[in-house]
Amino acid sequence: MASRVNTSFTLIPNQKYRRRNHRSSRFSNILDPDSQPLSTLGNFKALPLEIFQIILRCLSVKDISVLSMVSKTVSQHIINYISTSSGSKRLLLQDFHNLELPDRRQDSTILEHYRSLGLLFKRCTLLLPTKERLKYIHKILAEVSCFKFNGCVTPLQCLGLPCYGMFLQTLTAGWDELECHRVYNFLCELTNLSRNMQTVVCSKPGVATKLELWIRLFCRNVFLDRWTRQSDSAFWLTCILKPWPMVNQARLLYIIFGPVAPQDGQVVWQKMIEGPADEPSLKGLADAIKLLYDTGTKEWTADDVISLVDELSVVPREWLLENNAHLLILSGNSVCFTFMASKAMNGRAIELARLIVFLALVCEKELYCMDWAVKMMQKVCKVFSTPVERNNFLQSVANAFAYVIMEMLQSVLSGEYAYHDEDNRSFLDLFHLVHAQANFHKEVLYLTMNTLST
Repeated sequence: MASRVNTSFTLIPNQKYRRRNHRSSRFSNILDPDSQPLSTLGNFKALPLEIFQIILRCLSVKDISVLSMVSKTVSQHIINYISTSSGSKRLLLQDFHNLELPDRRQDSTILEHYRSLGLLFKRCTLLLPTKERLKYIHKILAEVSCFKFNGCVTPLQCLGLPCYGMFLQTLTAGWDELECHRVYNFLCELTNLSRNMQTVVCSKPGVATKLELWIRLFCRNVFLDRWTRQSDSAFWLTCILKPWPMVNQARLLYIIFGPVAPQDGQVVWQKMIEGPADEPSLKGLADAIKLLYDTGTKEWTADDVISLVDELSVVPREWLLENNAHLLILSGNSVCFTFMASKAMNGRAIELARLIVFLALVCEKELYCMDWAVKMMQKVCKVFSTPVERNNFLQSVANAFAYVIMEMLQSVLSGEYAYHDEDNRSFLDLFHLVHAQANFHKEVLYLTMNTLST
């Protein structure tokens, strides 16, 4: 049954309502939700553009990035502000060479600024396709010479590339791999990075020293350093290495992570050949190898990483075996065991036995735990399929100790050791090796006696 409409109340005439709306329109025009410009600009519509930009100058970069999320129109106004000479001058700080502040406070201040700037650009360009985002950002950043490959005359004292890297990392955080590949390819095309890499890997080591330095600085500061997640660092390192054959991957790895001269930052190619390298000289290479092995990315199998380590040990020529052993120790248990197990399975027991000797020597010299070397040998023994093979390997280890000691003794007596040093380092190495043999066999006896007692 239809309900009846109550007509006892007084209807307000439409004309009067419209007239009242007309009278109040001057007060409510900036709040009218039916107006499209109003809904996107809000109260800012009442402000001239110049006043809006003055307000932006009073806000921090973080606050501007938050404001950019209000609406598409506000975001567009902020983009326009960034494109102005006053906006870019204020936002694109270029004080990259100011070393006056103590405790490197200048470094953290300007890096934090470019982190915030990366977030601002990330939010402002959110609705653009990746290619358009990159083109716009490059257009804005192109005026900063220190962001360019080979763009600064004092790159070792410059924070330009680290700031550029911080900006890009913040911008691309959370992007999927396909988009990040586009970023890498865009930058490679922009900087001719691939062509520059081809030049250095096809040249003799140390010929293109300036180019080697720039490749190292650009790759480390822009792509690799300061990531909080290892998977991110592994992704960008994979982008750098994977397009190249294994031999060139090893060369690039040495350029990017190998030892450098402290005075000019140039790669020291003879470091692993002329004498034992210290831990800092090997740490970067070891961390990179461990990164590729531990992150378990589909692009890097265990065999790939072990082949890369093998190839690295002859860059630019065959390393001292002590440096090989030290690199394996720093690369971690998994890499070290996999590398040694590969040699055991391929019938290279004598070569493996000499490696055990130098693992023990490095443990002695660097004060690492000698029982680690013994347990690693014990673990490798299980790789051999028969007791005969295992016993032959252990005999080879004992023979290798004797043979290397005799080699060093002969060098001490003849005065012609593999590397020359005024401090008679060859005698000191012989001293360490004798002690290494004693401590190694002591740990073997401990292990044997503990096994028998249980």
